[in-house]
Amino acid sequence: MLLKLKTKKYTTKKQYLISTSWVLSVSTICYLLSSFIDYRITALILLMSVSIIAMLFDILPVLVTAILSGLILNYFFIQPLFTFHITNTEDVLLFLMYLIISLVNAVLTFKIREVEHKARDKEEKEKTIKLYNTLLNSLSHELRTPIATIIGAVDILKDNKEKISEKTQEIVLNEIDKASIRLNRQVENLLNMSRLESGILQLKQDWCDTTELINGVIQKALPLNIHHTFEFNPNDHIPYFKLDTGLVKEIMRNLLYNALLYTPENSIIRIETVHEGTNCVIIVSDNGTGFPVHEIPYVFNKFYRLPSSKISGSGLGLSIVKGFVEAHNGTIHLENNPSGGARFTIVIPTETSYLKNLKNE
Repeated sequence: MLLKLKTKKYTTKKQYLISTSWVLSVSTICYLLSSFIDYRITALILLMSVSIIAMLFDILPVLVTAILSGLILNYFFIQPLFTFHITNTEDVLLFLMYLIISLVNAVLTFKIREVEHKARDKEEKEKTIKLYNTLLNSLSHELRTPIATIIGAVDILKDNKEKISEKTQEIVLNEIDKASIRLNRQVENLLNMSRLESGILQLKQDWCDTTELINGVIQKALPLNIHHTFEFNPNDHIPYFKLDTGLVKEIMRNLLYNALLYTPENSIIRIETVHEGTNCVIIVSDNGTGFPVHEIPYVFNKFYRLPSSKISGSGLGLSIVKGFVEAHNGTIHLENNPSGGARFTIVIPTETSYLKNLKNE
């Protein structure tokens, strides 16, 4: 993969320049040491240089370099020096073999790289297709369920508007509300994943009151919360942080939604914010069952879901969280609490300012 990236990094013109400069530099060093190094050794060194270049660059620059190195070997190292005429039959064979081997090596190395790239591309396409099939299969259920709930609830209200009690109407409306939130989450996750994969995600940083932000996210999560308790004790001394408020909201929504889905009833979900040096630290923890230790390294992978999970999902939430945290040059760490449950720790390096400083800006 590294070789592939390096090959694509340079234009053809730069490849010619770098490859010829490399051969000329190696030739100069060998010439300065010619009293200590036999010209046959020099031939091997130049051949190795051509082989390295063949691993990095396209075929034409490599062929030009191979021919150039052969001419340099003839002119500067094979007797008589400073002429292309070779009198010794053994040296003629050496020169011809050098040219043949370097040219064949260049072509074969390029062909091998082509085959490797095609095989890698094919493998990546197959993997992508498999992942998206997994996503579509999951979404076919994830989207159908809330849509069916909304349609069914609306039908009940339309057909039995005068027959059902106000309490029943309230229950039905709550179901519509929860299904709408669930549906909206799936759509937002798809859009967010698209933003991450497109590579066009740009931060819109501004001063952010994390206390206000987290309270807002908790309030929006309340309709989904039936048997859980949120614990968030605002820190009055925490400063404002310069963050992308929209992305941080998505981070918190996905973490809280994940906790609501995958923790048992009556679990407590705790949120803490800490200011450590130049870092904004956000901790989301619960007293649920936690994660199997051997599964923790994989939970942030796209489309990944715990094999033992009985709850449907797209497997996008935590991968989006990781992507948005890393967009801030931050890190996210998952561990199990010693007393039980999971603990997500987000560390984002950022500027800080207290309200009194903001007023002076």
